[in-house]
Amino acid sequence: MYNNTFGNIFRLTSFGESHGKGIGGVIDGFPAGIHIDMDFIQKELDRRKPGQSAITTARKESDQVEFLSGIYDGVSTGCPIGFVVWNTNQHSGDYDNMKDVFRPSHADFTYTQKYGLRDHRGGGRSSARETISRVVAGALAKIALKQLGIEITAYTSQVGELKLDKAYTSYDLSEIEKNPVRCPDPVMAQTMAELILKTKGEGDTIGGTVDCVIKGCPIGLGQPAFGKLHAALGNAMLTINAAKGFEYGQGFGNMNMKGSQQNDIFYNDNGKIAFRTNRSGGIQGGISNGQDIYFKVAFKPVATVLMEQPTVDKDGNETILKARGRHDPCVLPRAVSIVEAMAAMTILDYYLLNKTTTL
Repeated sequence: MYNNTFGNIFRLTSFGESHGKGIGGVIDGFPAGIHIDMDFIQKELDRRKPGQSAITTARKESDQVEFLSGIYDGVSTGCPIGFVVWNTNQHSGDYDNMKDVFRPSHADFTYTQKYGLRDHRGGGRSSARETISRVVAGALAKIALKQLGIEITAYTSQVGELKLDKAYTSYDLSEIEKNPVRCPDPVMAQTMAELILKTKGEGDTIGGTVDCVIKGCPIGLGQPAFGKLHAALGNAMLTINAAKGFEYGQGFGNMNMKGSQQNDIFYNDNGKIAFRTNRSGGIQGGISNGQDIYFKVAFKPVATVLMEQPTVDKDGNETILKARGRHDPCVLPRAVSIVEAMAAMTILDYYLLNKTTTL
């Protein structure tokens, strides 16, 4: 299985399966001399871990990270950083009735066709548990970016038909971690939570969107043609389990506007070149322009539903599947931390790449 490495200079190679011994990774290219806040890394993992509220999977895992190399006396050494998070609460028997059948819209079918076999226990490598390694690497990237004044914040903006109708600038983003949905509007967050719980009670799942804002990004990140920053961010987001769409800036919105209406007009702000608007989403020509970068990621409903669905077995025989096990009725609350992690890794990688532009 190839393509388990993400990044150019800052690189993460991840390993592990949902019901294997553990999930981990090796990080190359992390700068030396950075003080590592272990408590912060664990808090980031806690935002992603299962069993944190009634609207997430009931699987209980402490998700304690163990670093194996690359950090000495609390400081990065510049050597590869190896780490692992051990799995402790697998219920593999819950998946016995799925061993020879394919869950609709799940990776079961494509994995089997591609590799000739699959690990049916929790989805194996296709499980979102793989994203543990991304969150660890993303937390390290965040620590480095903090020294550069770059801050990344994501939040749930839509669950089903319930969605926020204002730009991120209209909300108090400090409210995000005060509710289990991770929505900056407390009233909407409660309504979203009720919808997720109702859906869970029906044995069904529901999707939505996560918005992300990157503040403090310097001008110049991104490469012409095939190394555009928004393309890199889109690639990063679409590698996340259940992600189905990506848009930055105005995206598909306001496509009825003409160029004269859509353009971000320059002006002289006391000797500094500035913009009157930010419809471009902080990126122009594939290169960051110094404004806030903002984008949206769409997540589909989880494929594994706890109700009967028609399907076929590995031999093509039609059958009925009723999945068992502990599954998220909605990925959005836990996906927030993963979106931030992938954004942090991308921005740090492209910051380091930009250091190679000139001597």
